[in-house]
Amino acid sequence: MTDYMVERRLPGFTAEHLRAAAGRARSATELMTREGTPIRYLRSTYLPGEEKCFCLFQAPSEEDVREANRRAELPVERVVEVLQVAADDLR
Repeated sequence: MTDYMVERRLPGFTAEHLRAAAGRARSATELMTREGTPIRYLRSTYLPGEEKCFCLFQAPSEEDVREANRRAELPVERVVEVLQVAADDLR
């Protein structure tokens, strides 16, 4: 599967709002996986000073990521394929 980053604008979000949105993203991806589309919501990072949120997904396609966000009723500004390297990957 490919990693995708979703960028969205979420003015006025709090930690509580972020947890609720993340829960909706997870629920949507779990349902899609049960329906036969393997997709995973991994994490969200919110930048309060910019009112931006970046959410990481693993999915077969950009369209699957967009569908998961539609089901979760979350706005999407853009979806981009990303490459990641974690500190543990460097050992």
